[in-house]
Amino acid sequence: MRAPISRVLALGLPGLALSACSVAPAYRVPTTVAIPAQFKEEPGWAVATPSDAVARGAWWDLFRDPVLDDLERRVSVTNQNVASFRAAYQAARALVQVQRSALFPTLTGSVSGSRSQTFAGQTITGGTGANVTNTGAAVSRYAVSIGASWEPDLWGRLGSTVNQAQANAQASEGDLANATLSAQGELATNYVQLRGIDAQRVLLDRTVADYTRALTIATNKYKAGTVSHADVFEAQTTLSNAQATLADLVRQRAVLEHAIAVLVGENPSTFALAPAQWQPVVPGIPAQVPAALLQRRPDIAAAERRVAAANANVGIQKAAYFPQVSLSGSVGTNSSVISDLFRAATSLWSLGLSGAMTLFDFGARRGAVVQARAQYDQTVATYRQTVLTAFQQVEDNLAGTRVLAEVAARRSEATASATRAETIANNQYRNGLVDYASVITAQTAALSAQQTEIQSVIDRQTAAIALAQAVGGRWTDAPAP
Repeated sequence: MRAPISRVLALGLPGLALSACSVAPAYRVPTTVAIPAQFKEEPGWAVATPSDAVARGAWWDLFRDPVLDDLERRVSVTNQNVASFRAAYQAARALVQVQRSALFPTLTGSVSGSRSQTFAGQTITGGTGANVTNTGAAVSRYAVSIGASWEPDLWGRLGSTVNQAQANAQASEGDLANATLSAQGELATNYVQLRGIDAQRVLLDRTVADYTRALTIATNKYKAGTVSHADVFEAQTTLSNAQATLADLVRQRAVLEHAIAVLVGENPSTFALAPAQWQPVVPGIPAQVPAALLQRRPDIAAAERRVAAANANVGIQKAAYFPQVSLSGSVGTNSSVISDLFRAATSLWSLGLSGAMTLFDFGARRGAVVQARAQYDQTVATYRQTVLTAFQQVEDNLAGTRVLAEVAARRSEATASATRAETIANNQYRNGLVDYASVITAQTAALSAQQTEIQSVIDRQTAAIALAQAVGGRWTDAPAP
């Protein structure tokens, strides 16, 4: 049986040599718009060509929060949206294996056995025309066969299919990385906002206590006849508004806690984050950033890989103009006795060569090629748009981090001034120098300034998170200004 199989392989060698001939266009990474030497919003930053091969790192540990660290590490494992992209990536990798297998011969084998017998005593006509009585003897039959088939990749269709599957798998890997980065960024944003609400709740608790004392003072002064009843009503109004704001913070915190639960793949009904002391840490933005930062954008890498897949599809469609050739061979043997199965007299072999080609299809092949080229142009445009969007996001967040730092500094100054003004107004009211309207004005301004100061830090933290996502991961830490 070895001789026929070796002949089949020998016949296939010329086709194997021709398999390098491909009608697919040579792939080149599309050019993008002109890349400036530096970012406009932060001249110290440098740019680079996109690639997602560089490790992104645990960028969230720049916030130095152990609870956030634990939550972020759970995202890549238990987040269900990320799990969906992970499964899609695994399926894409499996498809590569399926498509690659078409480049090699397919071997099949079969074994069969049968036993037949006619009923005893049946009269049959023999070869001489005489009637013969059947004695009921049993007849056995055994057969073994091995077959092989192979389609030589003469025009590169199968190779282009493999290239397309590989590019799609790499794009799926980029989608997975992008989904993970997005979920981690969303979690970090929700977390810093939740901790900001915790800080505001501490502020409101203290404020409610202060307003309660102010109401007591106004009530005592009213009982003493030194102020009118209006002062008591105004103090009560201020206190009630602060209590209402505090109650609404509880609602806002619950919504954020539920969102965090879903992001880490847990049921919001059983998930809880205990209040913690606020850590107003804002990751420092370095004056210079390595050019490799933008190379880590996974959505850019995925978009470029889809361009490569579309380019391979052009080759697949162009190959339809050429004939498909397939080789086949088989070796088999059959006998009524198992010991005689592999004797030359009972064996047979065959070789086959077939070809098929569409002669006339009313423009179907041409339409498929035109469609493939249009799809390629579409992916190129998508890739270029992704690059433009990436630069827009980096510029936006660089501007945000720079401006919000200035905003936070001014908010701190305003809080200090408003707090001093509130203290002076309270002292003057106790001494009967001003009416309660002055106290309310000072209290309202101080509370608003303190809340705004907390929010300005949250805004800076959120901008830092958005910048981490815009550049595809972590940068080198630097002291916060």
